Amino acid sequence: MPWLERLRARAREPVDPAGLALHRILFGTLVCVGSLRFVAEGWVERFYGAPSFFFKYFGFAWVAPMDAPSMRLLYLGMAGLGALIALGLFHRIAALAFFVAFTYAELTDVTYYLNHYYLVSLLALLHAAVPSHATLSLDARWFGAGRSTVPWLAHAVMRAQVGIVYVYAAVAKTGPDWLLHGQPLELWMASRTDVPLFGPLVALPYVPLLMSWAGFLNDALAVPVLLAERTRRWGFAMVFTFHGLTGMFFNIGVFPYLMMINATLWLAPDWPRRLLPARTERPAASPPGRLAMTAAALFVTVQALVPLRTFAYGGNVLWHEQGMRWSWRVMLRSKPGDVVYRVALTSGRTMLAFPHDYLTPQQEREMSGQPDLILQLSHHVARDVSRTHGPVRAVYADAWVALNGRPPARLIRPDVDLLSIEDGFGVAHYVAPEPTTSPLHLHAPRALAASAAGDPP
Repeated sequence: MPWLERLRARAREPVDPAGLALHRILFGTLVCVGSLRFVAEGWVERFYGAPSFFFKYFGFAWVAPMDAPSMRLLYLGMAGLGALIALGLFHRIAALAFFVAFTYAELTDVTYYLNHYYLVSLLALLHAAVPSHATLSLDARWFGAGRSTVPWLAHAVMRAQVGIVYVYAAVAKTGPDWLLHGQPLELWMASRTDVPLFGPLVALPYVPLLMSWAGFLNDALAVPVLLAERTRRWGFAMVFTFHGLTGMFFNIGVFPYLMMINATLWLAPDWPRRLLPARTERPAASPPGRLAMTAAALFVTVQALVPLRTFAYGGNVLWHEQGMRWSWRVMLRSKPGDVVYRVALTSGRTMLAFPHDYLTPQQEREMSGQPDLILQLSHHVARDVSRTHGPVRAVYADAWVALNGRPPARLIRPDVDLLSIEDGFGVAHYVAPEPTTSPLHLHAPRALAASAAGDPP
């Protein structure tokens, strides 16, 4: 296959390591500052000290958080590892250790899941694998790790990961809520009229739809525009501007800054040289062997295939949530809801149980719109009730959610005993049919207010 041979030859081509090194410096700095901020804002206590119950990922029920003081030390350790990554000191060990620590922290509770946290884990793992410490690093200065070139494969696998994010984010935005109704941006932007300079503009009725289309076009065009040398500068400016504006309007943490950093990967590998001292004479890196190229191909293939699982479930993934995680569906849903459990005892009595008795406000907010978490909590409620009121025969859920401004609708079938269901990869038949109504808009304030509050009709 001639194309495969050309690809292998391209993967072995030597390129300047400066671009990859600068991404390492910016990435390490970002995760260092982010970890310190997590401690300084008191989020360690809020996320790990306050909850009495933690939602488990399927297959990772064995992962449990440490107590809050230990988790605080973990985050301080991650800040130190981020600094080592930025400095390029013991880089591979530091990046791998950060990947393990950060991934562990995220696996402790499903309600903490964010797409950009998942991306941080993947990028940390990639930095542990690629020679991004070949220049501009203490490893290069003190331990002889410096190289004048690195294989093009090192840049390609990083670009591929970022490209996968953009491609699937664009595919996810092709739904009618985003492109026809401008939802959920309309709901979110209604509360951002206080933003300096741009605030009055977002109150205009057509601006959320324009922003929705801008988001779709940014994600759809990012890869082809950044790939072409002729349009790369314009693509970089487009991506940088778009993520800067989203960071200004929406409280989405480090995601805009992470994506701005990732945009530098698409520039020419030697682009930082115009800003840096002349390169010193060092040996060139060895071309990647068959094992390295196979591992890179396998990684990219897995990352390209995992988000496709959502299409196997059919229906509206924003409603049933199956395949929602790890599929780069970014900022697509507003889903406030309310859940009450009906617990049937074997004695014949029925009692009500409320999630706020078991969860923190953030956990309850996330759980109320995600069927698998409603299912998971129902089993915990049954165990808790059985300890104080005797054996539990069944647990039912009265769950209502308002998806992207629609009137509240039942999310869970009210006649299904959730104790008879175990979580898994199968289709979640306990989820009620998705609503067929279109989202409401700001010209119907009463309906919108009821939808945003998540009150059942």
